[in-house]
Amino acid sequence: MRTRWLLALVALLLGLGTTTAQEKKLKACFIYVGPIGDVGWTFAHNEARLAAEKAIPGLETKYVESVPEGQAMPVIDRLVADGCNVIFTTSFGFMDQTLEAAKKYPDVIFAHASGFKRAPNMATYMADFYQVYYLNGLMAGALTKSGKVGYVGAFPIPELKRHISAFALGVRAVNPKATVNVKWINAWFDPAKAREAAEALIAEGNDVLAFTEDTATVVQTAAKKKIPSFSHYNSMYKYAPDYVVSGQIVHWEKIYIDFLKKVQSGTYTNKNLQNVDYWWLLREGAVSLGAQTGMPINPKFVPALKAAKMTVNGKQVSVYDRVMELLKNMSSAKPTFDPFTGPIKDRYGVLRVPAGKTMTVAELNSMQWMAPGVVGQVADEPKQ
Repeated sequence: MRTRWLLALVALLLGLGTTTAQEKKLKACFIYVGPIGDVGWTFAHNEARLAAEKAIPGLETKYVESVPEGQAMPVIDRLVADGCNVIFTTSFGFMDQTLEAAKKYPDVIFAHASGFKRAPNMATYMADFYQVYYLNGLMAGALTKSGKVGYVGAFPIPELKRHISAFALGVRAVNPKATVNVKWINAWFDPAKAREAAEALIAEGNDVLAFTEDTATVVQTAAKKKIPSFSHYNSMYKYAPDYVVSGQIVHWEKIYIDFLKKVQSGTYTNKNLQNVDYWWLLREGAVSLGAQTGMPINPKFVPALKAAKMTVNGKQVSVYDRVMELLKNMSSAKPTFDPFTGPIKDRYGVLRVPAGKTMTVAELNSMQWMAPGVVGQVADEPKQ
């Protein structure tokens, strides 16, 4: 009996050893468009990479930072040669080269952030902010005294068009005559351009600022002029605790951990990712509203938001109550509210979302039009 028991134990231990060895073969590599110290997009992806490493036994990770869009292929070649089983490319401009690489390396699993092209071994994923931008827009509409809200934009791609439009829809829901004035800097990470654009917007009378750029520059520039702002991607509260109203906070680790565990378990393979598209929002916990984690709205602005009123279904409600009500709704298992439910016309008066319809993920991902209230040149915008 003892001999049999020992043999069984040895077999079990050998089996465990094999499993552990297989788990350790999983090497996930990340290609970043900016530096990991940018405080914004790339910093958030890197924090999520570290969280995944802690959460998944046997996972090894590696990253390459500051890779220009359109120059991903040589980096992918190096990572494949280095034994990466899974490669995440984390910027919209990496999309076409990621698809090219997926065809070139059919045994490697790829996942591309913010894009819409897929292959048997290439998935897509996005933790999207459009719901949060709408909530920020409600607050911005309540806080502006001039009726002019400034926005520093990176690039006029569909992602920013839907975010700025959702923000503008929120602003206009509270303040129907307000405008969202956009200045493009054509960069994800450029503190000098971001500061210059923010200063120009302030000089033009914009008294609330929001932005898409991967530093805290806009928040800091606004604070110097005692102007409220909304942070982007991570908590920027510490940079201007008296002036950051709220913002968007991302939790990429929710997606990375789920995806990599499914690769490790064999649920995801290099042959079944054609239809795998993570489109995770408030409901999935991939994003949250907040000046910082655990602080949906900076307490300094709560009295003003409670005093500000807006009309909802013919009734007057406080902006604060409306924000909290919609946050709860869109975070629930079955949300009944969506910012992009029609009827919605674009800023040229063209009906884009019919009454009773809600934009699909595909429509949001390819969105080119801008909502009413947005002011400024926008590339590739249809006018009819």
